[in-house]
Amino acid sequence: MTPITTSLDALLTEEREAVLSEWLASMRHGTARTISGHDAQEAATILDAVIRGVRAGGEPARFEADPWSALRSALSDVSATRAAQGASSGETSRFVLAMKKPIFERVPPRLGSDAASITAALWWISELLDHAAQHTVDAYQRTREEIIVRQQDELLELSTPVVKLWDGVLAVPMIGTLDSSRTQHVMESLLQRIVETGSELAIIDITGVPTVDTLVAQHLLKTVTAIRLMGADCIISGIRPQIAQTIVHLGIDLQGIVTKASLADALALALKQSGYVVTRPKA
Repeated sequence: MTPITTSLDALLTEEREAVLSEWLASMRHGTARTISGHDAQEAATILDAVIRGVRAGGEPARFEADPWSALRSALSDVSATRAAQGASSGETSRFVLAMKKPIFERVPPRLGSDAASITAALWWISELLDHAAQHTVDAYQRTREEIIVRQQDELLELSTPVVKLWDGVLAVPMIGTLDSSRTQHVMESLLQRIVETGSELAIIDITGVPTVDTLVAQHLLKTVTAIRLMGADCIISGIRPQIAQTIVHLGIDLQGIVTKASLADALALALKQSGYVVTRPKA
């Protein structure tokens, strides 16, 4: 260990409780967010990881090195927790940077009148905590991206459910804009359900699709082709007048594909093709 890390190790170890207390106190006065017991536990874990890294000979400029592995792990956990709770990346990094003040205040009394050593120690701890704050921002961003991807997947599941309408008849109500990823998801889900249920008819309802262009039509045609390759037939419902005109103007060829104006019409046709007859009971 260098003279600086030796001094910092002694300072942080001997005054650990005081540093923690002042760190959390500064956060209580500097943010509208309530500081909980969990925050105190997170702060203690981070400070202990700092002490461990200092004691292991870690250098701020090499923050990705092994001595700081426990600190990086602790910071990543804090970022993930706060991202899931809806806290901002700025609040998360400020939580880490708030550790500076209680440490800075204790460096001069520890090192006496040696201005050069004081400056070096302050720069050392400042550089370390700056790296730590940046790590929390990066980890927060990764966590938020993972959350967004997971939410998108969940929304995709909700927006493209495969519904069993009748024995041998499945339906997929499409809502929103169709793109390659959604079409692929719909195709996979529908084909899997066809295999699981042994259905022979699938209805793709596009009532909730705002517009149909060449790309959307291509996606629909690919889905219909995949369904037929599985030995099932397909009906496209929800062909509104505007969509019918658009398809004609674009010159999109839907020959060979059965289309209906509404899901009810498509279901009636599906039942008829399946050999069912629907009648009203006589009064």
